Amino acid sequence: MNDDQARPKPKMIAVDTAQSVLNAIQNAVIMVNEEGYIAFANWEAESFFGASAAYLSRHTIYAYIPFGSPMLTLIDQVRERKAPVNEYRVDLSSPRLGADKLVDIYVAPVLTEPGAVVVVFQERSMADKIDRQLTHRAAARSVTGLASMLAHEIKNPLSGIRGAAQLLETSVNDDDRALTRLIQEETDRIVKLVDRMEVFSDERPVDRAPINIHSVLDHVKAIAQAGFARNIKIVEQYDPSLPAVHANRDQLIQVFLNLIKNASEAVAGRPDGEILLTTAYRPGIRISVAGTREKISLPLEFCVIDNGPGVPDDLLPHLFDPFVTTKTNGSGLGLALVAKIIGGHGGIVECDRQNNRTIFRVLMPVSPGGQAEEL
Repeated sequence: MNDDQARPKPKMIAVDTAQSVLNAIQNAVIMVNEEGYIAFANWEAESFFGASAAYLSRHTIYAYIPFGSPMLTLIDQVRERKAPVNEYRVDLSSPRLGADKLVDIYVAPVLTEPGAVVVVFQERSMADKIDRQLTHRAAARSVTGLASMLAHEIKNPLSGIRGAAQLLETSVNDDDRALTRLIQEETDRIVKLVDRMEVFSDERPVDRAPINIHSVLDHVKAIAQAGFARNIKIVEQYDPSLPAVHANRDQLIQVFLNLIKNASEAVAGRPDGEILLTTAYRPGIRISVAGTREKISLPLEFCVIDNGPGVPDDLLPHLFDPFVTTKTNGSGLGLALVAKIIGGHGGIVECDRQNNRTIFRVLMPVSPGGQAEEL
């Protein structure tokens, strides 16, 4: 008796178990039979198509996918070649599926069902979140190196320039004294910019603890309404059962002060100007922690939403890069600092536009143990 004969045969997986496995997958999965009907759809597919599996089974794929879509061509290719095919960034936007339906598609033949194929949809929104996060981290690292160089190579000669201008001021006439004061003021302005840049080069570990995000947002809201957002309506939509976030409280305050200040400047002067603060639990996104191989879940979602004019399309992909700004006198470092802090916490920060609203969304991990600190 050989080893294959001696080895016990594996048990066949029950149909119900197989369906449970498919339902646990975070991507939409459907099976299209030879006639084009949607013979199977997992739970994520029900959400993707906005209909139950029973309803979908009574309709063909052509009722949901726009005529001439590359996806229909892929299905025909797989049936003909009996080999799987991948296609990236396929636009499935339609009145039935909604706008901005950009997906990666995997199509494979079902060998036990002649003419049938399985289709897996990977929505680009989640993939783009990870891509953007890696870009933001790289941008933060580039600013870190630049900040270190500026601190050493610029601040020292600037102090000499300022000192020389002060000496000149004592020996020149009133007309020239205005020029020496201009030199001092401009030197001070450059020093302040370099001081802001030095924040990026600070790589010291920070103390983190379980933090109640609502206490942070309440504190930031009080600061905002006492100052720059005094005449702006700020609305809260919080999930009161949200678990604690593992973070540094002072850095979170810095992050949300930046985001709320940006939002308040966006809606300034608008009679209907409003800022919405939301918190929610959104399971499903996992990402690598900066500097490690560990992967953590990012279920905590904190949003700062405004109804201002929005970010120009050409700036949106680069909004968290250093020196990118829509403000006339802005330095373009505020959002780069936000990206650095959130990235250092293993989280994601992104900007979207939906229904004429600008959404800054922060995704962060749950504290690994314990309740939020009493403050």
